[in-house]
Amino acid sequence: MLDRSAELFAAHGYDRASMNRIAEACGVSKANLYHYYRDKDEILFDVIRLHLEELLEAVEAADRPGLAPEPRLRCLATALLEAYRDADAQHKVQINHLGLLSSERQAELKASERELVRLFSEAIAGVAPHLAGTALLKPVTMSFFGMVNWHYLWFRPGAGLTRADYADLVTRLIAEGA
Repeated sequence: MLDRSAELFAAHGYDRASMNRIAEACGVSKANLYHYYRDKDEILFDVIRLHLEELLEAVEAADRPGLAPEPRLRCLATALLEAYRDADAQHKVQINHLGLLSSERQAELKASERELVRLFSEAIAGVAPHLAGTALLKPVTMSFFGMVNWHYLWFRPGAGLTRADYADLVTRLIAEGA
């Protein structure tokens, strides 16, 4: 249900995806949909919450703090890019529609986003220790996310780079250019 809702929100926008349309796309009655969700906001929240939980779980499971800094960052980047596989709609919804939720719900989701940023900030500081504790660590970390968060717009499996290749490229850009 959440995957189909994410696809509708991503393709048509949150405003144009009515509960009726969501129920129809999910192959359930509107009454059945309302049994699980009070309104579209709850669906939107769960789409983004579940997506962020899956990203965090993948990155945390892949984290190996004992690895040398560059392989650790590469491992985390690969895990994140792999977690994005088949989640373009959810990712697009997170980027474009999180701001439509109440401030309380946004705060909960942004806490998950901050945890992802913290994990990568720590790994980036390991690769580029001269950034640790400086005002530049956050912009470099956010530049990393800029590179990986928007890859869904151009990345096509089988058309050049693999996700692991791209994770390696991003890691090298951070390690050698930061």
